[in-house]
Amino acid sequence: MNAEAAATSSQGGPSAGGASTGGSAAGGSAAGGAHQGETRHREPHRKVDLASLRALAHPLRVQIIDALTTYGAHTASGLAERLGESSGATSYHLRQLAKHDFVREDPTRGTARERWWEMSSGLDIGAAELMETPAGKEATRIVMSEWLTLRMQRIHAFLARADDLAPEWQQASSLLSASLNLTPEQAAELNERYSALIDEYAEKYGRHHTEPGGRPYQVQYYAFPVADGDVTPGGDLP
Repeated sequence: MNAEAAATSSQGGPSAGGASTGGSAAGGSAAGGAHQGETRHREPHRKVDLASLRALAHPLRVQIIDALTTYGAHTASGLAERLGESSGATSYHLRQLAKHDFVREDPTRGTARERWWEMSSGLDIGAAELMETPAGKEATRIVMSEWLTLRMQRIHAFLARADDLAPEWQQASSLLSASLNLTPEQAAELNERYSALIDEYAEKYGRHHTEPGGRPYQVQYYAFPVADGDVTPGGDLP
């Protein structure tokens, strides 16, 4: 694993051997419903409206979306086992998510008694109009809070098990951080360039891509102004 931080950019990292969403495709696995070596084009991201966002604003529903995004298609019982829930609970919440087109049945597998579920598309829950009402703000807060909790859990799980990974996976992992001083325009440029790179890789290697030697691989990205940081004098920004 490579670990880099701030301006010092120290290479190397801890003894763990050296350390990807509101959810785009992250990795792929045989559980994803695609045949080995097959690549299916990634669906475009869907902008979520307020009614759908409020339907998503439940911790278990966010966990289901996260599991389907990361590991590929599951049955209700498979999700229950992975998430430590009852199959009745996951089945109910899958049906509610399907009503709002977050998930759909995988047409390539399953039977009338055992249905497999997959993501309908990637999600974009960052629309500005969702933050214009108290209901939109609260639903966004619930979803993003649960999403962030799941992301942090995945990082901690990786750090706890990194020594057990094969050396090639340890070398293919990174924890990166940088402290910058940017204007809003520069920050927007950074986000656009990062998004373009991730979109390129997700198009080729998203959850529907499988090949020998591959495994689910998550890329996480957070970029934000430091809440208690001061704006450099001279501009007209708040």
